Amino acid sequence: MREIAVFSGTAHPELATEICEHLDVPLRPARVERFSNDCLEVQLQANCRERDVFLIQPLVPPVQENLVELLLMLDAARGASAGRITVVLPHYAYARSDKKDTARVSIGGRLVADLLVAAGASRVLAMTLHSPQVHGFFSVPVDHLHALRELAEHFRAYDLSNTVVVSPDLGNAKDASAFARLLGVPVAAGAKQRYSDDKVSITSIIGDVAGRDVIVLDDEIAAGSTVLELLDRLRELKVDSIRVACTHGLFSGRALQRLESQTDVVEIVCTNTVPIPEAKVVPKLRTLSIAPAMAEAIRRIHNGESVSTLFHGS
Repeated sequence: MREIAVFSGTAHPELATEICEHLDVPLRPARVERFSNDCLEVQLQANCRERDVFLIQPLVPPVQENLVELLLMLDAARGASAGRITVVLPHYAYARSDKKDTARVSIGGRLVADLLVAAGASRVLAMTLHSPQVHGFFSVPVDHLHALRELAEHFRAYDLSNTVVVSPDLGNAKDASAFARLLGVPVAAGAKQRYSDDKVSITSIIGDVAGRDVIVLDDEIAAGSTVLELLDRLRELKVDSIRVACTHGLFSGRALQRLESQTDVVEIVCTNTVPIPEAKVVPKLRTLSIAPAMAEAIRRIHNGESVSTLFHGS
């Protein structure tokens, strides 16, 4: 069997280190330098020839810098005669650009997928893509993980007898329903209309939430405008308590501080797919690790085992 070689870009080396600890393999060194003309150069500083190479790089701000860095890592691995190259994308930022919803708009999710494959990706391992169709943008095999099991394990520690899971919109309702099944609780969803990146309107909530303990579940929280709008509707319906959960805690600008300042929000829960610099100074925030799940998926890919069975019995 080919030897495994795991490299990390500069976007989230802490997660890559934790993944390698669970795999019990070393994180191979990589050098990233910037020339005087602002161009990047990447060197993978370990042997890749005929090895099973895994490149770990979430596309987080600065997204374009980290994307180009990943493309250069792919090109370096391919040029070094890697046997197979798997891109590990804990967060795929361009997944939100998944449709042409107005005239003359590019579908960035598909374009970036094409770029990754053209640069040398043989396979992709992703965590919680924004929408199911993004999976089909890649012309190479994609293993699509989710963090519902990790989130559910966290919330099972609470009394859930009066709890309902609420999705901010119908687009995320399928994942919210799966999450609710894991917890054995009902589900509700908001009726949302988006006007711009940071302006949304939620006119109503479909489902019974009055007097209930609510867990708001979304795939990612960036500016936080959707969740804050949803909180207003939940207050109007006089819910008992509110907890907010997501996989990707991007928390751009002051989103995290705005959420924590909501007195009726008991807890904010996310995973470590992306780095959160403010995590240690926000008392309400709980960060769960997806490193064990990513490591197990990498191990199964390397050994030619089923990845889908990770979800059986969840």
